[in-house]
Amino acid sequence: MFKILDRYIIKKMITTYLFVVILLVLIICVIDYTEKSDSFIKSNLPFSEIFMGYFINFAPYMANILSPLTIFITTVFVTSKLASHTEIIAILSAGISYRRILWPYIISSAIIGILIFFLIGWVLPRANKKRIDFELTYLKDKFYFDKRNIHVKVAPEIYVYMESYNNEMLTGYQFTMEKIVDGKLLEKLKGNRCTWNIEKRKWNIEFYSVHTFDGIKEKIVHGSNLDTVFSLTPSDFENTHMRQETFTFDELDAYINLLKSRGAENLETYYIEKHERIAYPFAIVILTIIGVIVSSRKVRGGAGLQIALGFALAFLYIMFVMLGRQIASKGAMPPVLSAWLPNIIFASIGFILYRRVPK
Repeated sequence: MFKILDRYIIKKMITTYLFVVILLVLIICVIDYTEKSDSFIKSNLPFSEIFMGYFINFAPYMANILSPLTIFITTVFVTSKLASHTEIIAILSAGISYRRILWPYIISSAIIGILIFFLIGWVLPRANKKRIDFELTYLKDKFYFDKRNIHVKVAPEIYVYMESYNNEMLTGYQFTMEKIVDGKLLEKLKGNRCTWNIEKRKWNIEFYSVHTFDGIKEKIVHGSNLDTVFSLTPSDFENTHMRQETFTFDELDAYINLLKSRGAENLETYYIEKHERIAYPFAIVILTIIGVIVSSRKVRGGAGLQIALGFALAFLYIMFVMLGRQIASKGAMPPVLSAWLPNIIFASIGFILYRRVPK
């Protein structure tokens, strides 16, 4: 059962956290609206549609990004207020250990961390889909797929090639699909172009030829139109801007497995996203503990210096996250290490600070 001290601190932490999050998100939304106002005017959309299509989904996205900063500010603000009112000293004088004081903070941060885990795992990706669709439609330049010589493994023994692809016409040019077993070419389908049929949800191959090989024998069949299906759709040629943030945990795992089955490389972005989502809630707890330690002393001049220190450490943590993400995206660091390294560093800092704090 929670004691009066636990309920008091947990209530202070959660209410202050919500207040700080709402305040910062509102400020950022106003700034973001000001920066994008020209684009909104050009889109000729009513404010209600801008609000429901963009800002209602942008707000939780920013709240999640700011979580390390907001939890640190919350902890420093709450604890420094307690310290300035000599409440921390009174609690310690009553025989309550410093470790015991940390428990309501840990519980508060664990509640917030669990909530964030479910938000970033299943709720926020759905909001990100709508937000990113809005950005691609009204705020970003029109996307054109410009890659050439596209090779995709669509099944264990099936390989597809296109010389180029037009994402507006949903058409690929100089199409080839090959069936290769044990290093031997058994069948080859060639066509001048392949076009996606929206109604049938199939690819239509125009002016095709099918080459079937049996040893040194070759059989060729020609035709004008052929409908076929393989594990590739126009969505695979769409803009991949922030795509990893639109997947739930289950969808992210499925997409990684799909790309691996196609023999794709450079999957670091998706692995980074996966591991960061797991590491994020632990960061909330670690930063909370550090926040308590750095702000539990009563200092002259009020809590201003401690709050400033909280800002500095929170920004330092965000910089570590961004730096690790950039290094891992280049393949210079394993994604799991880039996601957990900031937590490891700050957990070490927290342990050192805890050992030095007067108890």
